[in-house]
Amino acid sequence: MSTEIAPTVREATKPTDPQRFSAIESRSIDWITPLERSGSPWRVSPLFFIANWSFFTIALGFTGPALGLSIGWAILSSALGLIIGTFFMAFHATQGPRLGLPQIIQSRAQFGFYGVIVVVAMSLTCYLAFGVVYTILTAQGLSQIFGWSPVVIGLVINVIGGGFAVAGHDHLHRVSRWVFYITVPLVSVFSVAIVIGKAGGTAAPATDSGFVASAFFTVFAVSAAYNIALAPVVSDYTRYLPVKTSSRSLVASVYVGAGVSALWLISVGAWLSARYNASDALVALNDAGNAVFHGFGAVLALASAATLIVCIATAAYSVTLQFLTGVDLVRRIKPSRGLRIGVTVAAIVIYLVVGLGFGDHVINAASNALSLMLFLLVPWTAVNLTDYFFVRRGHYAITELFTPSGVYGRWSWRGLVAYFLGFAAMVPFAVLPFFTGPLGSWLGGIDVSWLAGLVVSAGSYFIVTRNLDLAAERDAIEQSDVGLQSLAAAPAADAHRPAAEYGLLDGQ
Repeated sequence: MSTEIAPTVREATKPTDPQRFSAIESRSIDWITPLERSGSPWRVSPLFFIANWSFFTIALGFTGPALGLSIGWAILSSALGLIIGTFFMAFHATQGPRLGLPQIIQSRAQFGFYGVIVVVAMSLTCYLAFGVVYTILTAQGLSQIFGWSPVVIGLVINVIGGGFAVAGHDHLHRVSRWVFYITVPLVSVFSVAIVIGKAGGTAAPATDSGFVASAFFTVFAVSAAYNIALAPVVSDYTRYLPVKTSSRSLVASVYVGAGVSALWLISVGAWLSARYNASDALVALNDAGNAVFHGFGAVLALASAATLIVCIATAAYSVTLQFLTGVDLVRRIKPSRGLRIGVTVAAIVIYLVVGLGFGDHVINAASNALSLMLFLLVPWTAVNLTDYFFVRRGHYAITELFTPSGVYGRWSWRGLVAYFLGFAAMVPFAVLPFFTGPLGSWLGGIDVSWLAGLVVSAGSYFIVTRNLDLAAERDAIEQSDVGLQSLAAAPAADAHRPAAEYGLLDGQ
């Protein structure tokens, strides 16, 4: 059977009402109809490339040399980690075109309508922490280089980022492409300068030695987790692609975008750490750039800061979708444009108040929160992908995801049990900033907890779903397809009637 959903909606007409602010996205956690979708798989690659294209990633490259690895070993361990971590993240992209929904909404099929609160809480905390960290690092870094007021910098980057987040999905992809075309040539020049020895550096050159097993596997784990952190939001940015989008091409597009940019800048970070004894990524980038030619460092620093503005925008956009999903569990909402804008503005305010109001006092706490959230997201990605590719094989009743009385139930014990079993399996292997499990200590600080979580959650979910009555879901899928066809084919003036009827706009 095909993994496409709602095959009867292919001939549907565009259902949206005339919009007063047509430049601002009107959708949020509701279903994207077929004629609202367009684009090709490789059009989304720049957004995922830019997601890792900043000095935040460069700082990740400091880890290997700081733990005793040479540049070569640090790059190799990062590459291997990214190969694995990006694999899991990229496969979430296929769910966007098939289902036309944000990533977290789809998780209701595995965890139940209310059970998904576990995922919402983790993902929401993670992306709020990301926004705070982006704000602090950018404000402090540019202040140190140029002497600008960190408050002014924080306000500017968040106002700009918030503007793009409010504008919505299409604008986020568009600005990502702009930043991609502007910044990639700059970093390419800098990378060539590194290779030919024109980027300076006073520390001793790296040698072929410098292998430390615990450091190698730590960098491997950190790199793998880095792109897994993107997993809860991947479908947020692929859900406007056509249903017939090639899954293979889409996975490749996301994989290349997120993987290449991360490995490139982690490699730059490893070189900066080894050659400059760097501790601040943005300052080191500025110093090394100026060694190529005067003023180039400032250009690189500003370009890297520009990418973080896009990251702030995408984080705020996904926070909004996650928050509305959580609110919908408590009080059924109509996900209007105005509501999405209001929550987006609130997310930006949180970034500003926490980032600028507390600064250094919260940076460690935010970083620790990110470490914990990445730790907790691993079992979720295992359950979600196992369900999509091996259990239900892409077949879902979309309308049933919007009601607690649907076929997926209020609480799905199978998904919750598999999730918590995976979490329990990770704890003994954990190597976190604030906790190290007994097996993590026994392994000398080598973190393999993510692997334990993936294997146990995926395996246990596959086992407990062996008796799942998928045949009983087929009727619900057929009825859902009919409902989606009615929604998609509704005249523009009557577009919201079937949307409300099937629970895709007002949650009824």
